[in-house]
Amino acid sequence: MQIVCVFSPGPRQIVEVHLNLAESASVGAAIEIFKTRPELQAHLKALELALQQKRNHGVWGRWVNPTDALKPGDRLEIYRPLLVDPKFARKQRFKGQGKGRTGLFARRRVGSVAGY
Repeated sequence: MQIVCVFSPGPRQIVEVHLNLAESASVGAAIEIFKTRPELQAHLKALELALQQKRNHGVWGRWVNPTDALKPGDRLEIYRPLLVDPKFARKQRFKGQGKGRTGLFARRRVGSVAGY
C-alpha cells in the first residue's frame, strides 16, 4: 500500500515522502520508516522535537494513535510544536491595529443600525 508522509521542519519548508508499506501497517511503523529516509536526515533534530509533543501526528488533519492502521492513499502528517500561542498573537495584532479603525469598532454614520 502506498501512503504519503508530510513534515514541515520550519516555516515554508515541506518534506513529502511517498512510502510503500504492508497492508496492515500502523501509524507508528510508518513514522519509524519515515525517520530512516535520506530526504529527512537534514531535518532529523526538528522531527525528533516534533515527535516529543502530544498529539504530534494525524491522517488528513485528524489526530490518530500510533497503533491505528493506515489505509492506501492516506496522508500521514507530522505536526511541529507551535512557536506562539494563537490567542496571544491575535491580541497583539489587535493591540497594534487600534480599536477605532477596524472590525466592530469601525466608524459608522450617525443614526445607522449596528451591523450595516
